Amino acid sequence: MSNTKPGLLGRKIGMTQIYKENGTVLGVTAIEIPANAVLQVKTEDGADGYNGIQLGIGDRKIQRTTKAAKGHAEKAGHTAKRFIREFRLSGEDMGLYADKSEINIADIFTADTTVDVTGRSKGRGFAGVVKRHNFSGVQTLSHGTHEYMRHGGSIGCRLTPGRVIKGKKMPGHMGNARVTIQNLQLVHIDTDHNVLFVRGGVPGPNGGMVMVRHAVKV
Repeated sequence: MSNTKPGLLGRKIGMTQIYKENGTVLGVTAIEIPANAVLQVKTEDGADGYNGIQLGIGDRKIQRTTKAAKGHAEKAGHTAKRFIREFRLSGEDMGLYADKSEINIADIFTADTTVDVTGRSKGRGFAGVVKRHNFSGVQTLSHGTHEYMRHGGSIGCRLTPGRVIKGKKMPGHMGNARVTIQNLQLVHIDTDHNVLFVRGGVPGPNGGMVMVRHAVKV
């Protein structure tokens, strides 16, 4: 499995419905894909030693931009961007971005393809095991049980192994993590408004930044 698939950066708008010709209703997520600025192209023969492309969207306020970020963008003929990500590419896919200053939807995607969408999930703060790991609770509400209904129960034996095993499902920070939803169907492309409609939900809140690329596990 290779993770060198072409893609673009976008912004999650929200969810809606699309009706097919036979009357079937599909729940879809609308993702706005503005023109992606090409900030840097990396090649195997260059100093980086691999094929890749750095894209950016959303202009950053000049007072919140470092001189390094400003100079990096100006070198490519663009203003500094708020959301910048890099895509590793194979040699044959490098031609999609060759000699281009900006990349649009039509350059990468077509309808009825399969895509992977990567975003940052909503942060839920500190969560217990029932909410975080879908535990059912350890006891009933009868027989004198007090304040123990949503606990996780035993976390190991005192003698052997005498410690808590790594990876044990316990309370902790939930969400606010990089999440990739794979094999989402690209239902419709609105080229007039630069919007993709993918079937199903994608990570993050409305307005959150996402990466959309051709599916790895087709």
